[in-house]
Amino acid sequence: MEKNFFMNQIKIGNRSIGDGNKIFFIAEAGVNHNGSIKIGKQLIDAASEAGADAVKFQTFLAEEIIIPKGPKAKYHLETTGSNKALSWFDLLKSQEISREMHMELINHCKKKKITFMSTPYDKKSADLLSKMKIKAFKIASTDNDNYPFVEYLIKKNKPIILSTAMSSFEDVKHNFSLFKKHKFKKFAFLQCTANYPSSSIDANLKVIKLYKEKFKCPVGLSDHTMNNVSALTSVGLGANIIEKHFTISKKLFGPDHRMSLSPKELFQSIREVREAENSLGKKIKYILPSEKQNKKKLKKSIVTISNVLKGEKLSTNNISFKRPATGIRPRYLNKVLGKRVKKNLPKNTILKFSLLK
Repeated sequence: MEKNFFMNQIKIGNRSIGDGNKIFFIAEAGVNHNGSIKIGKQLIDAASEAGADAVKFQTFLAEEIIIPKGPKAKYHLETTGSNKALSWFDLLKSQEISREMHMELINHCKKKKITFMSTPYDKKSADLLSKMKIKAFKIASTDNDNYPFVEYLIKKNKPIILSTAMSSFEDVKHNFSLFKKHKFKKFAFLQCTANYPSSSIDANLKVIKLYKEKFKCPVGLSDHTMNNVSALTSVGLGANIIEKHFTISKKLFGPDHRMSLSPKELFQSIREVREAENSLGKKIKYILPSEKQNKKKLKKSIVTISNVLKGEKLSTNNISFKRPATGIRPRYLNKVLGKRVKKNLPKNTILKFSLLK
């Protein structure tokens, strides 16, 4: 990959995303609004209260993204049944967000001081979101090999976060080549596993490091697991973005509620992610303020282990190493061995250089 092409950060609204910045946490509402503006606003409220940086929905027109008799995915069959009266097309149709609903959701996000995001699944939806001046586009894994659509979004000149489920590394490299072709630098890649819910064993999180090394761009995780193990592990691997699905109730009808976090779980997930990123500290090894009080008590000094008479030489026979660390450090043993003491020293005397000739 060319070194001079990259920017290591992108900006969404007033938030810089990349190494050196706080993790950008996206609360994925997706289609869990079930077509209801009331539920949509409740999702925004929950995301804001949990401390998410953004709440993300999905914008599409069913006619633009699936044929009328398109078969349901396995998890759709499990969550919404095989009833022919409710095809995948019909299900998607019920989850569309109108222009008016978009405006209400965006305004509610402004009120709650959280960034509104949405994933466009077709060109008309991308145009709608662009006109509404959204801060960034998220490209779902379903479209990461839809290169004409990727290029269409590139030309909108908004930051792009691209999920990479159901892809090989060659597929991801091709997306990178599209960004490079258009001299487009405002992009990020997310590792993702397209299973709903997904198992931690399928998270393949080392890909995060691979993306950072090869593409020098912000990277992260779109997490479909039901626990926080993968998200927390991704923090240690350098994730800049984490996305997790959530719902106001797992009992609601729809395909994604079962693999979504409850508001309480979302709050806990974000709290743990923040704790994990704070625990990373700096790439500098130093004595932390919280350690200083214990340093003198827990480390050791060179001490006498028998009575040592004035003028007597110090040797491994009459000195050893004991707490506290208020005297000569064990690292200076060679500067002590063979020295004579200036006065009688009782057993367990902490040695200082002022006591030696």
